[in-house]
Amino acid sequence: MHPSEVLFQGKRQPLLLPACDHYAGSEKLMRKSMALQQELGPVFDITFDCEDGAVAGSEAAHATLVASLVNSDDNRFKRIGVRLHDTGSEHFANDVATIVGSAAERLAYVVLPKVESADEVIRAIDLINEHAVKAGRDDLPVHVLIETHCALREAYDIAALPQVECLSFGIMDFVSAHYGAVPASAMRTPGQFTHPLVVRAKLEMAAACHAHGKVPSHNVTTDIKDSAVVANDAQRAGAEFGFTRMWSIHPDQIKPILKAFTPRLSEVNEATNILTEAMAANWGPIAQHGRLHDRASYRYYWTVLQRAKLAGLALPEAAAAIVNHTDSN
Repeated sequence: MHPSEVLFQGKRQPLLLPACDHYAGSEKLMRKSMALQQELGPVFDITFDCEDGAVAGSEAAHATLVASLVNSDDNRFKRIGVRLHDTGSEHFANDVATIVGSAAERLAYVVLPKVESADEVIRAIDLINEHAVKAGRDDLPVHVLIETHCALREAYDIAALPQVECLSFGIMDFVSAHYGAVPASAMRTPGQFTHPLVVRAKLEMAAACHAHGKVPSHNVTTDIKDSAVVANDAQRAGAEFGFTRMWSIHPDQIKPILKAFTPRLSEVNEATNILTEAMAANWGPIAQHGRLHDRASYRYYWTVLQRAKLAGLALPEAAAAIVNHTDSN
């Protein structure tokens, strides 16, 4: 039987997305990112940036450029999203009309920055759907940036919206919103993992995502020269804070992020052994190495294999058989 039928008992399975979300704003960087994605495969997403990527006065032209790139053959895997201007911007409606209206079928998602409430997200989704449906798409995923006090307060309600699949933490805007009460050092390591207000915000956002089976995405690492810093940030974001995805702002950050979030081979082997026995037992309880496993732990180990597959990890033959079994039933 398909694990979703056995392990999730009719509930929606938690969403899984590539572990790295790479942002690119200028045409040069957008094209470079697309070339790298073609080289590495769909193991990371690309987000074209209208909010910070467009030159002042050229916002409409930038939106047209973004739409053309999303529609191009270079978008081979359809794993490119777009960060729109915020809903209060005079450019938001044009972004939606230009990009969603002409490229909805080839978009992976759209990102809403600087929202203040779930109601604001709902209104934005209504406009997005209006243009997406006309373009032949009625299920365009929406990602939401949590970077204001009000958005953090309503993170659970935002994550509960069916069309929202990911919440991203915007640390720089969030820290700035405290007007000096939180020091600038909290925007980077180690402060971003130790300052109580930032820690609280990250944990609440991640918890909101997991409560609704959505993906929590960690903020950027601003140090673009030291890959060890990126790797450490990604490892801590996943292991200590429950994030399953992280932003990249430089091509050199992509591989360290992917490595940090990809299950280790020992985890894949353990998951394979446990799930092989579980399948043989028709998903009843088993004992392995003196430890009891049941459907609760099966859900965990099944997710390990799905994450490994999504990251492009070469799975052992037995693990591949389990994944293929779940895909084909």
